[in-house]
This record gives sequence, structure tokens and C-alpha cells, in this order.
Amino acid sequence: MREITADHVLASQCELAEGPLWDGRLRWVDILGGRVHTLDGDRHTWFEVGDPVGTVGLTRGGGLVLALVDRFALADDDGRNLRPLGALRVDRSTVRFNDGKPDPWGNFCAGTMPWHDDGPRCALYRLRPDGVAAEIVGDVGLSNGMDWTPDRRLFYYADSASGAVDVFDTDPDDGTLGARRRFVTVGGVPDGLTLDADGCVWVAIWGSGELRRYTPAGEQDTVVRLPVSQVTSVAFGGADLGTLFITSAREDFTAADLEAQPQAGDIFACTPGVTGFPPHRFNG
Repeated sequence: MREITADHVLASQCELAEGPLWDGRLRWVDILGGRVHTLDGDRHTWFEVGDPVGTVGLTRGGGLVLALVDRFALADDDGRNLRPLGALRVDRSTVRFNDGKPDPWGNFCAGTMPWHDDGPRCALYRLRPDGVAAEIVGDVGLSNGMDWTPDRRLFYYADSASGAVDVFDTDPDDGTLGARRRFVTVGGVPDGLTLDADGCVWVAIWGSGELRRYTPAGEQDTVVRLPVSQVTSVAFGGADLGTLFITSAREDFTAADLEAQPQAGDIFACTPGVTGFPPHRFNG
């Protein structure tokens, strides 16, 4: 099995960095910090949303779509003019939005997770461009990473509480989910994920210090080692979409943990020798 060591890119020091994406700049969220970050060359900026923020995506109109702690929202590219979108609200006292991204059909998908281990079961939602949102996967323990194949026929999805990544058949015309089956049990906690041009799935494994690559047959063939345990998500970027950007966290770290892992919450990268795809955009 191939092993790669990730390089340190930015001392962002996020509590829970997640949801990276590339549009000529690297963007990500600090979920618990309530910030949306941008790294443009050497310039690192961010804006506050006033609450935890589950994930961020791009829109075809040039702005941003967000899953805030309990609802969907739109914003200008720089975070200004933040406004709610749609009527869906989740009970923020027990759950919050977590990971998500726009899909190939112009919708925005994001799921929920409980604040505490004994919290309620959660769900994955699809937000249409008209603001109508509906549950598309129910009985979820902790909704996390997702991605679609270029032919729009498969949807990979991680319910972290299951310890596995599943794959759904999808209708290539409208994205309706069909049969679900187990893709891989990771022997840990699967977090964010992305697909590469070879059809392989890169999965961040929370608590392990690893990013793993699984072939379409579900066999692990690569591991990326990081100097931090809480590896959270991954996205392809760079001029040729050949750089893997990896986010991390320092959630609930003690002073001793921070001393042992001073780069926890930072951004890392590697060049695995394969390319990815540009992010989909919300058609809102």
C-alpha cells in the first residue's frame, strides 16, 4: 500500500475545520467557530456568520450557499448580505447541520448530527434552487461526507456513526436515490470525502491521523499520514486540480493535547498523482 506524508499549508488553528472546496481559492468552514475561511495565494481571510456553520458551497450566480446551525442561507461571495433561504428549520437545541455540498443537478445537500451521543437520529436533506428542502436519507446517526460520480449514477455517503461509507444508485436525470449498499467499513470514523478521476474515494478518518483512498472495489490502496489526529475532510484543488487539501480539528483538546499536536486545526496538502473535479454549484 502506498503511503504519502501531508505537508503543512496554513496555521489556521480552527476548532473544527471542514468542508474544503476550490474555486481558484481554497475555502472551508470552522464549524464551531462560526467562520467561513478563504486562502487566496498567501492571503488568509474569513467572515463570521454569528452561529456554528455546517458547510458552504458555491452558487452559479457567484455567491455562496450555506448550511448554518439550523437552516439554509445565501450570502454574497464575501459573506455580506447573509439571508435565510427556505422554510426548513431543524431543532438547534438537539442537532445541528454538519457536512454537505451542491450536487450535479444544482441542488444543495447537507445533513444533520446530534450535539450529544444520546441525541436523536438525524437526516440528509436536499435543498432545491426554489428554496424547498426535503429529507432524502433518514435514520442517520451523524451525516458527513458525500460525493457523486461524473456520470451521476452513484452517490457516496458517510454516516459517521455507522463506521462506514455507503453508495446509492442515483437517477442521472434528477438525482433521485435508489438502491443503497455498503461500500466500505473503515474500522474507524469516516468524515469528509471526495472522488478522484480514477473513480477512487478519498476519506478522512477522524481520530486516526489518516486520509485513505479506496478503489471502486472498496479496497484501500493509499494512506496519507498527518501529524494531527482529527482529520476532517478533503478536496482537490490547485491549478490542475492535482493537489489534495486536507482540513483538521482540535475539538475538545486539552492543553496537553495541543502541546502534543500544535498543528491541529490547520490546513495540509499533498500531491497524490491523480486529479479531482471542480465543485458543483447551487443553482439558486
